[in-house]
Amino acid sequence: MFGISFEHLLVVGVILLLVGPKRLPELGNTMGKAIKNFKDSFSGIEEATFKRVEQERASQARAEAAEPPRQEASAQNHSETHANPPPAPPA
Repeated sequence: MFGISFEHLLVVGVILLLVGPKRLPELGNTMGKAIKNFKDSFSGIEEATFKRVEQERASQARAEAAEPPRQEASAQNHSETHANPPPAPPA
């Protein structure tokens, strides 16, 4: 029935019996505020984590840009230029 199972209807019925129909709107309002507060708190944690990751990436990029070129690259270029030495003069 409209995607609502018997268990869902049973839970709603028990809540109605426990809370009463007069306090049900108040309970719904309170639950809505609690869910909104939870979502806001969770999004604040996500934003703080995102900002921290972005700051770490930026500082790492700045550190890499400030480093001098590695010695491995210059040694590799040196070995490439002298990979084939000129032939020895005839004796």
